[in-house]
Amino acid sequence: MRIKYSKKILSLPPYLFIELDKKKRQLEQKGVDIISLGVGDPDLPTPKHIVEVMKKAVEDPKNHRYPFGKGIKEFCDAVANWYKKRFNVELDPETEIHSLIGSKEGIAHLPLAFVDEGDYVLVPEPGYPVYQSSVIFAGGEIFYMSLKEENKFLVDFDSIPKEVLNKTKLMFLNYPNNPTTQVATKEFFEKVVDIAKRYNIIVVHDCAYSEIYFEEPPISFLEVEGAKDVGIEFHSLSKTYNMTGWRIGFVCGNKDIIAGLSKVKDNFDSGVFTAIQEAAVAALEGPQDCVEEMRKIYKERRDVLIDGLKKLGLEVFFPKATFYVWCKIPKNETSISFAEKLLSVGVVCTPGVGMGKSGEGYVRFALTVDKKRIEEAVERMKKVL
Repeated sequence: MRIKYSKKILSLPPYLFIELDKKKRQLEQKGVDIISLGVGDPDLPTPKHIVEVMKKAVEDPKNHRYPFGKGIKEFCDAVANWYKKRFNVELDPETEIHSLIGSKEGIAHLPLAFVDEGDYVLVPEPGYPVYQSSVIFAGGEIFYMSLKEENKFLVDFDSIPKEVLNKTKLMFLNYPNNPTTQVATKEFFEKVVDIAKRYNIIVVHDCAYSEIYFEEPPISFLEVEGAKDVGIEFHSLSKTYNMTGWRIGFVCGNKDIIAGLSKVKDNFDSGVFTAIQEAAVAALEGPQDCVEEMRKIYKERRDVLIDGLKKLGLEVFFPKATFYVWCKIPKNETSISFAEKLLSVGVVCTPGVGMGKSGEGYVRFALTVDKKRIEEAVERMKKVL
């Protein structure tokens, strides 16, 4: 039998992080000791008090049935309370919050609710690959918003043609930004609201790294006046509480946008396992000193890596947030050739071009190994740089 893939599947680029993982595994099978600074998967454990709640919840038979819908009341209330404390933003737990099987799932499904063929979606690049693939699956047209160093890696809205804006349904944004680590200002978000209202664009803000910061806490898009009229914000417990494998996140904001996503989800999944939602309540409502401790660890790792990279003569952008380091590479290299050079000594990083053409000339390092391994990675880099 001849198997024929759909045009949408064939138009997808290789998923960057799966390809990185394949290369890493191939080297490991050959006996190479790999220091992986590529995929942003925290090495720190989920805090114990969250795990303990999960253990009890798993044993409860009432949690073994379909969870269906936007999330249990306790979870939605916990999100609303957390948002009020953290951002001073009021959310209605009944209509303005929806649980997700990780924020990636929600982001991927959202365009299916709003995008028709011929509609444009504004996608930041370099950026998280799921923004792009979600539009391809929905059949929309992508306009890439280049995040450039001269603009401090913020979107330059003046560079977007008006004829594109007039046909745009959605705009993806992500601050603190992966991979550039840039943090958005209130003034920037105010401009976003203005453009969204002027052109009737739904704003989709991915705020997965809001709690991994080293100076001032980043703001929420929803803090800006009028933001809830035009947009929603995605959050993940993956990075904040080291729960990447648990698969739980949430979306909040404009109730009509959330209702659209909810219709898609009702047809595609049956909700988040209730036991995981109960554990997430413990995360959001429990002691937050574990988050502060996590920030300290990442800060120490950041400083060690940046110091090492600078001694190697590389230009590094000092991250105010996220657990990444965005690094400029030598002019005689491409981001892929540079990444391959590091791979030859067992150090994995992410080539910037893999996250968008504006990422050429840069690589991304993830701070997801301990300080000693970071120091060892720098020593290995000396051999090839």
